[in-house]
Amino acid sequence: MSQIEFTTGEIRPIECVKEAWDAIKADYWPLLAISIVGALIGAVSLYVLIGAMVCGIFKSYLRVIDGGKADFEDLKAGLKYFRASLLTTVLFVLPIVVYMLGLFVTLYLPLLTRTVSGQIADGSDLLAGFGVALGVEIVIAVVMVCIHTLLIFAFPLIVDKDLSSWDAIRLSARAAMRNAGGIGGLLVVNLVLVIVGYLACCIGLYLVIPIITASGLVAYRKVFPGPAVRSDSPPPSAYEIN
Repeated sequence: MSQIEFTTGEIRPIECVKEAWDAIKADYWPLLAISIVGALIGAVSLYVLIGAMVCGIFKSYLRVIDGGKADFEDLKAGLKYFRASLLTTVLFVLPIVVYMLGLFVTLYLPLLTRTVSGQIADGSDLLAGFGVALGVEIVIAVVMVCIHTLLIFAFPLIVDKDLSSWDAIRLSARAAMRNAGGIGGLLVVNLVLVIVGYLACCIGLYLVIPIITASGLVAYRKVFPGPAVRSDSPPPSAYEIN
């Protein structure tokens, strides 16, 4: 892998969201459609193609952020990244699977077992079981967020820099650790958008998907500037060399 520069300290969460909206508002509905169709294809394929679809979705968003137009052909183009994105997909999905299994084993399975065996649990048993389940879920959730944060730039790097999963994961983790404050702030801002969308009769949850996706990719462009904006990039002292 050739040396790839990345910047540090350039992610400002609120500005990322504002820039994301300014970049995608003319293509908002096509990008929303691309996001939904890509997610549906990933689900119908039993998530075998989810990595390729994420690459296709990100390719379309990056095209718009870089000044182009949204194109459904990018979903098809995402298929060529199937092998390159495989390891990244596994590492991204595995924590979610572990989280769901942990939730089932610590909370639902004990309740089902008691119900089937005819046992009646008193309030203290239920409260204790819930406390254990909550503790386990918090630990798993924290680990999952940490892993996903380290992988935040992996899919865009595969698409934008044509890297393998392993190289993208290593570079993403390094860049994420050097920009942890900005990424953490962006995650909080996006969480607020999710909550607002959920409160808007749940439909709003889908409507904020393009903004959340675009804000993450605007942050990516802050850390890994494209060729067109290289002349406006921060001074050399702001860069790290992989």
